[in-house]
Amino acid sequence: MNETEVASLFERLDVLRRGHFRLSSGKHSDTYLQCALALSDPQVALSLGAALADRIDSEVDVVVSPALGGVLAGFAVAAALGRPFLFAERDSERHMTMRRGQQLQPGSRVLVVEDVVTTGGSAMEVVALCEAAGATVVGLASLVDRSAGLDADQRSPLQPTSLLTVTAQAWDPPECPECAAGRPLDTPGSRHAA
Repeated sequence: MNETEVASLFERLDVLRRGHFRLSSGKHSDTYLQCALALSDPQVALSLGAALADRIDSEVDVVVSPALGGVLAGFAVAAALGRPFLFAERDSERHMTMRRGQQLQPGSRVLVVEDVVTTGGSAMEVVALCEAAGATVVGLASLVDRSAGLDADQRSPLQPTSLLTVTAQAWDPPECPECAAGRPLDTPGSRHAA
């Protein structure tokens, strides 16, 4: 599946949205990707996972994703690679951790998988968690890389391997022109849900 095919699929499934959104990073944006709409269909999810797995050129022992958005994407990639899958989630103090009996073995070669990477904040928290467990992170992969247009100091130090690159505007809330224009803010993600 090439970038044109992924873009066409995402357009057909209404995955790519335009408006005024609050991202999981806290930034505001004119663009939001709701990958759950594509990943809710098991066949689509598995084909996206296989397409992303085909782009991975490192040896991988385990795939790890941040919850919630990266879980289905990570599972689909792990299934395509034939590797175990783990996920990290936030504890009561909002720190990424492995729970539910999941354990990462020291020395494991880890591929961190996200659905969408903007600043890479959640992914980098998972990278730090994996490295603290004695694993080696061999790469970051995402269905969509929307970090294009961000300043270098706002982007993840790991360049993601992705199926689709989307250029979108993102602002800190005080600088958001959509807020200044009085446009309603949509918060479709899970991190800031009430």
